[in-house]
Amino acid sequence: MGPKWLFRLVLWILVRLYVATSGRIGGRFMGMPILLLTTTGRRSGRTRTVPVMYLRDGDDYIVTASNGGSDFHPAWYLNLTARPEVAIRVGADVMQAAAETVGDADKEELWRELVRRAHFFGGYQRRTSRMIPMVRIRPLPLPLPVAGRG
Repeated sequence: MGPKWLFRLVLWILVRLYVATSGRIGGRFMGMPILLLTTTGRRSGRTRTVPVMYLRDGDDYIVTASNGGSDFHPAWYLNLTARPEVAIRVGADVMQAAAETVGDADKEELWRELVRRAHFFGGYQRRTSRMIPMVRIRPLPLPLPVAGRG
C-alpha cells in the first residue's frame, strides 16, 4: 500500500470536517478560500467530492486543475470535462452547477489574479509541461416550486 491511501484518508477527513462545520474548519488554506467540488466519475459513475481553492468572478467560482504541478490532470478535472454537471458546497451553501474550462481569452486575467493571491500556483505551472486548466463553475438557478394540486 503506497501513500495514495493516506492522501485519500486525509481528503476524506477534510471533507467531513468542512461539512460538519459549514467550512469553519477546512474553509481556507494558505490564505485561499476552499469549496467542496462534487463530480461524477466518467467511468465509474460514482460521485467524488474534493476540496479545491477558488476565486470569485462575479457569481461564478473559478477553480484550478493544478494537481500540485503534476504532469497529469487531477481526476476531478477529467470527470467534469466528461460530465460538466457538478455540485459545490461553499460554507453551508450547496449548489448545483455547470462547469466549463476557461478559454484562453479569460484565463490570462484570471491566472494573473490567482498567482497574485497564491504565488505557489506560478511554481506549479513552471513545474509541468501541461497548461494548467482553470474551470468556471456557474451555479444553476434553483428550480421553481411546483404548485400543489388542490
